[in-house]
Amino acid sequence: MEGFWDHIIVVTAARYSVVVLCTFIFLAIFELVTSYKNWEEIRKGNVAVAMATGGKIFGIATIFRYSIEHNDSMLQMIGWGTLGFILLLFAYFIFEFLLPTIKVDEEIGKGNIAVGLLSMVFSIGISFVIGASITF
Repeated sequence: MEGFWDHIIVVTAARYSVVVLCTFIFLAIFELVTSYKNWEEIRKGNVAVAMATGGKIFGIATIFRYSIEHNDSMLQMIGWGTLGFILLLFAYFIFEFLLPTIKVDEEIGKGNIAVGLLSMVFSIGISFVIGASITF
């Protein structure tokens, strides 16, 4: 049993499991801060919500990618990934604030694909900045 926890397959499975769990938790938090219900809207075929949600998923995954790459322990990976998510969430609010002529959340909920695309690209882009910033 010695060395079992250091085997690459075990480490990969552990990281994968933790990141999937964190992704679901973080998506639930995003669900709380948006005016629409992500999965209900996606089920209805709202492409704008699907794009915005996909951007958030990609953003979370990107942040964890950097966190995994630059942290040896699971606890550090989770800590930096969580900090990165908080920054991504904060950036989402800033994005809404910086576009005063467009109510981003409302437009995405209505199915405005252009705003959904912009939100997706913003989440993806900012996740690369956050990921690069959380590495040391």
